[in-house]
Amino acid sequence: MSFAPLVEPADELTIDEVRRYSRHLIIPDVGMAGQKRLKNAKVLVIGAGGLGSPALLYLAAAGVGTLGIVEFDEVDESNLQRQVIHGKSDIGRPKAESARDSIAEINPYVQVVLHNERLDNDNVFDVFRGYDLIIDGTDNFATRYMVNDAAYFLGIPYVWGSIYRFDGQASVFAPSLAEDAPCYRCLYPEPPPPGMVPSCAEGGVLGVLCASIGSIQVNEAIKLLTGIGDPLVGKLMIYDALEMEYRKLKVRKDPNCALCGDNPTVTGLIDYDYFCGAVSDEAADAAAEATISVVQLEHMLKEREEGTRDFVLVDVREPNEFEINKIPGSVLIPKGEFLNGNALAQLPAVDSGKQVVLHCKSGVRSAEALAVVKGAGYDDAVHVGGGVVAWVNQIDPSQPAY
Repeated sequence: MSFAPLVEPADELTIDEVRRYSRHLIIPDVGMAGQKRLKNAKVLVIGAGGLGSPALLYLAAAGVGTLGIVEFDEVDESNLQRQVIHGKSDIGRPKAESARDSIAEINPYVQVVLHNERLDNDNVFDVFRGYDLIIDGTDNFATRYMVNDAAYFLGIPYVWGSIYRFDGQASVFAPSLAEDAPCYRCLYPEPPPPGMVPSCAEGGVLGVLCASIGSIQVNEAIKLLTGIGDPLVGKLMIYDALEMEYRKLKVRKDPNCALCGDNPTVTGLIDYDYFCGAVSDEAADAAAEATISVVQLEHMLKEREEGTRDFVLVDVREPNEFEINKIPGSVLIPKGEFLNGNALAQLPAVDSGKQVVLHCKSGVRSAEALAVVKGAGYDDAVHVGGGVVAWVNQIDPSQPAY
């Protein structure tokens, strides 16, 4: 099903622009009118990371006249494996500025608007207003739900994408274009339980997968802006890079959707962090009075070496993470072993007097494991806030970060 173009054509293309976009102009579906629509379009890309990088590069190359970039982070060396809009010389720079400079190299006719800030309830409406289309390159559920809700309230279609390891998904959510068009909440009415879905920072992502999904997002954006083809409205594209398989599923509008359904209960922006939860209530309760810093852990490890203290330090990350870096003296028991109960047999007896200290990469997974351990009777168990990231940053910078 095609839709009317989102954008009216610009008045004209310059001679230089005609030369630049000639391969578009000779496609009958795009032609001069379609390219003029792209020139007149204003597209906001949320994130200049894994998905935002290829999306911004190809939107710029395609001749989208105005590109907004929402990004507050700085370029890190670990980004370069997939965030191809940045280079080695950009490490430490704001991603938004680095992306702007790369866009200028690709197409100087594109106007770039920087929103070098964290997107939140206070600014999301102001940032979104004035754009014809939004491309969502976020990597967390709280922001995705906020983007969906704000775009719905403002009547702006948006192209969504998601990546994890070898798997990617993409869809177009545009209730403003058709009465039966679903929103993100129709597909995912509730976020997954906290701790159940690892982030890319925890689980990893194949770098080239970002290009696969990011290019699909740009393809959908071009179709919507110019009014050609059959966009992924009401459809979910699923890509398995290992099997090299694409599947397309139908997504129906949910009449019971809390946002766009017949009797909506979400009528304004909500507390998205609370709605999604960084950790479960059980993990938050367990960690409330049982979190130590890496400085405290370093002192405890010295006492253990001196024989004045006895405890077991457990790393709950995955084996491949344990190979990258580790806190000396730790043993590996992945979080999954705690969730299925097998880890308890590998811990000292509850009445042994030996304290259990848990850590992961940043503190989220260890908090979830801590709830299990405390529930099993290890009342004095603690976990390390900030995990191995804090250890590398504050105690042992000779180790690699990831």
